[in-house]
Amino acid sequence: MKKKRVLALIMAGLMTGGLMTGCGSSGGDEPAADDGGDAEVQEVDLLVWGPQEDQAALEGYDEGILKAMCEAFDEAHPEWEINFEYGVCGEGDARDQVTKDVEEAGDVYFFANDQIPTLADSGALAKLGGDTEQWVKDNNEQTMVQSVTYNDGIYGVPFTSNTWFMYYDKSKYTEDEVKSLDTMMAKDLGEGVYNFAFPMDNSWYIEAFYFGAGCSIFGDGTDASAGCDFNSDAGKAATQYMVELAANPKYSNEKDGSSLALFAEGKLGAYCSGSWDAAAIREALGENFGAVKLPTVNINGQEGQMRSFAGSKAIGVNPNCEYPEVAVALAQYLGGEECQQIRYEARGITPTLASIEVGDDEVATAEMSEIKEASFLQPVLAEMNAYWTPAETMGKEIIQGDVTADNAAEKTDAMVEGILSGGL
Repeated sequence: MKKKRVLALIMAGLMTGGLMTGCGSSGGDEPAADDGGDAEVQEVDLLVWGPQEDQAALEGYDEGILKAMCEAFDEAHPEWEINFEYGVCGEGDARDQVTKDVEEAGDVYFFANDQIPTLADSGALAKLGGDTEQWVKDNNEQTMVQSVTYNDGIYGVPFTSNTWFMYYDKSKYTEDEVKSLDTMMAKDLGEGVYNFAFPMDNSWYIEAFYFGAGCSIFGDGTDASAGCDFNSDAGKAATQYMVELAANPKYSNEKDGSSLALFAEGKLGAYCSGSWDAAAIREALGENFGAVKLPTVNINGQEGQMRSFAGSKAIGVNPNCEYPEVAVALAQYLGGEECQQIRYEARGITPTLASIEVGDDEVATAEMSEIKEASFLQPVLAEMNAYWTPAETMGKEIIQGDVTADNAAEKTDAMVEGILSGGL
């Protein structure tokens, strides 16, 4: 498709404020269709990149939900005659795939929010403004809004959260017991049964204990100059807590799906993961399946809420596209209520919009509670790139026994020094 022309720059400049300051839709879930009148219908070519799962045949969607949603958008806009082309690109792959050739990449594409700095700085992701920016702010939890905010601008329309929470076996714990990790660990579940499994050597998880101790990273997650206080007295106590937890015979370090097998064998009380494991855990636990937000933890005599990193998956617009007005309107529609409802019903994708009823769905309820009550915005900052390896190293060394009561403080200082090596 020959779609990238000088015309793209001219159109973007002529639009009110331009794409970078807010070409947007009418502000509703589905932008209002023009009745056409005597206006000429504009023919539009759009290349949409989305995950394979959205393009696979599902019940009621022989050609996948993405095509069905795009066609519904086209029908709602008689002022445009849209010719859609589709490409496969998972949210986690967008950064690498889009930046290979920005001008030939999708006009509208799906991405994980932690990729925003790279995509935006590469000229591959447009800053949204106007009605679209306001719609994102008005219809999402603050954490979700912040997840697509970069340099004070909105760079995508979030459609689902990206976080983790806790699954548990209802035959082993009550709803009250799973509120506290210390209560859970104190319970005797019998010989050969692990009370709690957790991937401590995974840097996307280990932060929960530091947050439980009251620590933070980059302030509220948006201020690089605030640094990281994981090596405060409270943070060092959190490291000590993890050392003791890892040595507890009631604890299991999750490895390559080992927790799923333990659940199926009745040898595990609780495990932390995300919605992607829901189906397998539900099959393993049957009627004893439970899902809740993370528990509290008592570190150094202080009770605190464990918190997961929270991000989102979102829909963005390539600023090089030929039809930015249409692309922005489509992005908002694909992230709006109608399409979130379709994703939830067809694929079990937890919505970000509170207007969508999830009923007694424990997984969706747990994930939404986690976002609202027990999460910390995963920083959308370039400086965050320096976090992952030092945090992973800390977790691995705790599991290996290289971090001890005697050197926990020293190791914590070393971890934070590594985290802050990213130019601060």
